[in-house]
Formats: sequence, C-alpha cells, structure tokens
Amino acid sequence: MSPAPTPDPSIPTLAATLQSSVLGPLKQVFVGKDEIIDLMGVALAAGENLFLFGPPGTAKTALVHELGRRLAARSFDYLLTRFTEPNELFGPFDIRRLREGDLVTNTEGMLPEADLIFLDELLNANSAILNSLLMVLNERVFRRGRETRPIPALLVTGASNYLPEDEALRALFDRFLLRVRCGPVPDDSLAAVVEAGWRLGSAADPVPLMQAEDVRKIQAAVRFVDLGPVRADFVSLVLKLRQAGIGISDRRAVRLQRVVAGSALLAGRTTARTSDLWVFAHLWDREEQIEILGMLVREVLDEAGASPGDHPRAHTPEAPDPEALAAALTELSQRLDSATAADELRRLASRMEWVANAESRRALQEQIAPLWARLSPVP
Repeated sequence: MSPAPTPDPSIPTLAATLQSSVLGPLKQVFVGKDEIIDLMGVALAAGENLFLFGPPGTAKTALVHELGRRLAARSFDYLLTRFTEPNELFGPFDIRRLREGDLVTNTEGMLPEADLIFLDELLNANSAILNSLLMVLNERVFRRGRETRPIPALLVTGASNYLPEDEALRALFDRFLLRVRCGPVPDDSLAAVVEAGWRLGSAADPVPLMQAEDVRKIQAAVRFVDLGPVRADFVSLVLKLRQAGIGISDRRAVRLQRVVAGSALLAGRTTARTSDLWVFAHLWDREEQIEILGMLVREVLDEAGASPGDHPRAHTPEAPDPEALAAALTELSQRLDSATAADELRRLASRMEWVANAESRRALQEQIAPLWARLSPVP
C-alpha cells in the first residue's frame, strides 16, 4: 500500500510570500480595494472564480493585470459583447491542420493558455460561447467539438455592472462562487487614488517574487487543511443563510470548503478556524442581500472572537452602506411572514445607528417604521 500523500513543505513560505509580496503591494497601489484584493487572494489559493460587480472605470482590469505581473503569470482579458464569437476567446482553427482534415484550435496567446483570466461584461456572453465558458469555469477544461484539453487557469475573474435575470446567465453567474462589489472610492480617498495611479503609470515593471507554478502548489495544498474544527459552524451557517432566503446549493457549499481552507493557508495555518468563515459574506445573489448576509456572518465571527493568526479580513469592520440597507429593507418587506423576519429587521435597525449621514439615517428610520408596525400590528 502506497503511503498517503503529504503537503509540500514549502507551502507556508509560499503562502506568506503571496500575502506579503503580492497582495500587500497591490493594496498599496490600488487605494480602497483591500477587500477585493483579499478575495482575489483566497480565490487564487482555492482555485475558485471571483465576480466583480460594479461600473466601468473602477480598476477591475488593472487589478488582474497587476496581479499577473507580480506572479509572473500569463494574463488574458476580454470585453464581451452579445456578438463575441468563440474565436475571439479561444483562438481560430489552425489552418494548416484544417487542410489535413483536423479541427484543431490555435490557442496561442488566447484564453486556454492563460493563468489569469478576466472577462469584462461577463453577462453579455451569448449561447455560442456559453457552454465552452461553463467547462472552463467548472472543470478548467477547454472543449470545442471533439477537441478537449485541460487549461492552466489559476483564477477566472468576471465583471459586470448588472446582475443576471436570464436563466442561462444565472447558470454562468452561479459558477462564480465569490462575489464582491467594486465601486468608486469615497471622495475623501480620491487624492490618494490619483497619486497612486500616477506612480503606477510611471513605475518600472515589478520583479515577480512568485511564479504561477508556486500558486499551483498552494492550490494543491488546500486539501490538506483540517476543516474538522469548523465543520459544525460551517454547516450551521449554511443552514442559517438558506433560512434567510440566500440560495446556497449543495454544490456551492462543497466548493466553499476550498475557500475556507484557502483563508487558513494564507493566514499561515493548516487548521481552519471559525474566523475563516468570513468568506461567507460574499455568497450573495442579489445586491439587497449584501447587508443581511454581512450581518449574519459578523454575528458568527464576533461570537467566536479574534485570535492571533486569524485572516486579516475576518475582523475588518465595514461601514454600513445606506443604499444597501435601503435595498435590504425593501427585499425584507416582501417576506415579513418568514420566521427570521423579526431578527433580520432587528439587525438592520442596529446597523442604521452607524450610518454617518444624518439625512440618510433619518430616511432609513422612516422606511423601517412601517415594517415594525406590520410585524407588530396594534390589536
């Protein structure tokens, strides 16, 4: 009987390098994007897909390009339209082989040969390329006709300024396990953004301290992380989110374990903690779920408490977004008869107290008052 495989002993050093020499410098260059960069890190470590939700001009493409430069990795990015053809992503048929009767794709410089893939306006994908993209996202396999080959993709990032409504596009969106908003920075950070952008445009190319192959070693090590200590909290949180109306399929729950393990590795551990469940805050399907989901996850993390060696994102307080709170209240108003409605309303009310703008806070209080009345009607 062959011995059981053991993790590569270089993994702690590689994970530390990814955090300190790749993700850390990215945070210095891209002001106000720490949350996105941390999610890129755990998605990269876990080999999962990341969806960025936000308007053009918010540095989404630049983030992926800069990550590629610091990893010595091959990048591919493309802006999808309704008329995008498979050749534009995967490459044309090889003319020489075609003359010999073989349908073989020339993928040089195209998506099937990239380590980092960025697909802007992802939800413009048409039926001609949809099935091929699903294979790439699900199995890291390129299939075209009888041609099938594995692809080296470490991370696939998609972006859009709207969320899907069509059923076919929902299937595509579902393959992006982690979701995060990417918007303009607050006004008081604009000066820092302008200065950092100027430095980035004039800076020499960074010397990569990691290779794509190093990331593959980290991804292979994810399965050695011990998830036993968090299994009960993991399952409990999945059930709690389902009760709150947030759809987490069995498939997504299984894949989410890799992201939790990736968080542990990037924090320098081979045993997961409850604090690694911070990634649950990025499982939303609709924008109005973001605040509610964040509060449910925060309750679990606060109950567990902070410990040295936790992932830094686990205890980073996020200021309440008045627009997101308003959207969450609107969504909750449609299901006030649910068993969790009162608790969710109470959590939203507590978040309102931390909204800095007095006018926004007053508008939210006016919105929540009739909901309380509906929950507790006067006899």
